[in-house]
Amino acid sequence: MECYSQHMQQANLGDGVATARLLSRSDWGARLPKSVDHFQGPAPYVIIHHSYMPGVCYSTPECMKSMRDMQDFHQLERGWNDIGYSFGIGGDGMIYTGRGFNVVGAHAPKYNDKSVGIVLIGDWRTELPPKQMLDAARNLISFGVFKGYIDPAYKLLGHRQVRDTECPGGRLFAEISSWPHFTHLSETEGVVSSTAAPVEPHVHPKAATQTPLAQSPPAAPKV
Repeated sequence: MECYSQHMQQANLGDGVATARLLSRSDWGARLPKSVDHFQGPAPYVIIHHSYMPGVCYSTPECMKSMRDMQDFHQLERGWNDIGYSFGIGGDGMIYTGRGFNVVGAHAPKYNDKSVGIVLIGDWRTELPPKQMLDAARNLISFGVFKGYIDPAYKLLGHRQVRDTECPGGRLFAEISSWPHFTHLSETEGVVSSTAAPVEPHVHPKAATQTPLAQSPPAAPKV
């Protein structure tokens, strides 16, 4: 199931959802992973993140650079196999392939070998991501379900539900709390995993030390 199409074409998924464009690793200039570990799908969890840093990007070249910057940080500074996330979503409305479907990630302790980790590039503590980003994230999930990479009964979580962090930011977390399949985990719920918990990919401070800049997105691009 790893050989999924690198570009999601405009398609009817049965519920009228038109998909956004999915860019391959080669499109954004990814470095080769040090190793790749697969898990058997479909994934029962989808976990939403924000990058905090790098900040929001609105042009495709900027978003490609943000993906490279995150991969550099994770691979070169943290010593991980690859960028930690399964996919990234840019402010250009594009979807960027990270580790991809059914590949063990490094984004959420205890869930790395059973989830799709989606990072919305930017700081979404107080600002809501633009519509094209939210639409792309939902389209990616729908695509994953349609293709059999994500369990139709998947549970949607925010990173903060599985780790002591503000990620994916208060405003984004409030937004995804209204999406289908969002799940409140009980205190006793846990998933046994053989995957070691990685270090936090990016810093998500408990108290903001600066006021984020206003983020005024341009019109959604045609994809």
